[in-house]
Amino acid sequence: MTGTPVRTHSEAFRQRALISVPGGVNSNVRLSAPPVFFARGAGARLWDVDDNEYIDYVLGQGPHFLGHANAAVNEAVSDACTRGMLFGGQNALEVQACELTLAALGWADMIRLGMTGTECVQAALRAARAATGRSAFVHFEGHYHGWLDNVLVHTAGQQSGVASAGQLSSHLADSHMLPWNDAEALAALLSASGDTIAAVIMEPMMVNAGGIEPLPGYLQRVRELCDQHGVVLIFDEVITGFRIALGGAAEKYGVTPDLATYGKAMAGGWPVAGLAGRRDLMEPFGTGVVNHSGTFNGSVMAAAAVVATQQLLQSDPPYERVETYGTELMAQLAKLAERYEIPLRVQGVPAAFHVSFGDPAPVRDLRSLDGLDLERYAGFATRLADHGLWLAQRGIWYVSAAHGEQELTDTVERVEAALAEQLP
Repeated sequence: MTGTPVRTHSEAFRQRALISVPGGVNSNVRLSAPPVFFARGAGARLWDVDDNEYIDYVLGQGPHFLGHANAAVNEAVSDACTRGMLFGGQNALEVQACELTLAALGWADMIRLGMTGTECVQAALRAARAATGRSAFVHFEGHYHGWLDNVLVHTAGQQSGVASAGQLSSHLADSHMLPWNDAEALAALLSASGDTIAAVIMEPMMVNAGGIEPLPGYLQRVRELCDQHGVVLIFDEVITGFRIALGGAAEKYGVTPDLATYGKAMAGGWPVAGLAGRRDLMEPFGTGVVNHSGTFNGSVMAAAAVVATQQLLQSDPPYERVETYGTELMAQLAKLAERYEIPLRVQGVPAAFHVSFGDPAPVRDLRSLDGLDLERYAGFATRLADHGLWLAQRGIWYVSAAHGEQELTDTVERVEAALAEQLP
């Protein structure tokens, strides 16, 4: 694709969408993206309705860890659905899906299936409150736990508040917001108010904003503090689960939470989420003491997708290939930055890294991330879309098991073509 793609059909669809869909999109995350309408995806590539081709590093905001339209997963779902999709009762695939997922995680005793990470986060917080008899929870600047009123937060500097019109500030009253990667800040809060706090919830790697890893010893210290104060530790692994390791961040960093939420890479692109955890925290769902419900939870298509995905991830683990590809891509981007003398910086892990402009010093939290020129990168990502690279405006690059040698070569060539055309 050249730097001036024809998107006549995309524009026609956009005009139609604007009449019937607010903003022309069905998720506000997409409001800032180029107005491209896609026709199909296969492996690591997308084609829009004008037949322009893109190498995809958004991967549906993360779910397509196996690549688009994985044949084994889609065939398993299609075959299962020929026998029905929802029964108003249990199906055999649900049990297999849960067993395989628990085997992959290695630490959790039980799991409940849901539809979205947002929903499973709320179930985790409810379980923690029920177990502790406390109402408050701790979350962290820049971490994303869904769009509902009690977890959606806008942070500017050291001030946090509602992130949307219509969101009630009172719904944030039971939460404490802290900077991440600062164990002493958490220690001080728990020392002062630990007997009111039910849970600490965090992304164990801050992927959604910045591709920021935990500092050495940080997660271990958080685990110790939660144990000391009787607080439930919740890992939001909706992004990291099954992506940065088969067992997610808990496996990669060697720290076990009490509860964890999963989604995205869990089911090869199908809309499935899960809440896993210790038996004593999970069993109250089964007795009805703690409520968690949903018409589509554990549907045939969801369970079949989980089974097929987990079988692939466990029988032919793609993690070494993803590591090799992502490591080389990060290195190539750094080389291009040096060649063209631009302050492009790359940070994260090979399966999910962040690209931005600014000081090359490592970013450790939201406050240092906000010091980068994120607007400049968003403009660059839009230009890269014109060169056939589909990227998130906020800087995160997701690598899939379907990215291979040709995608690497094409990606480097397309980034360089964009740089040669006009420096950002």
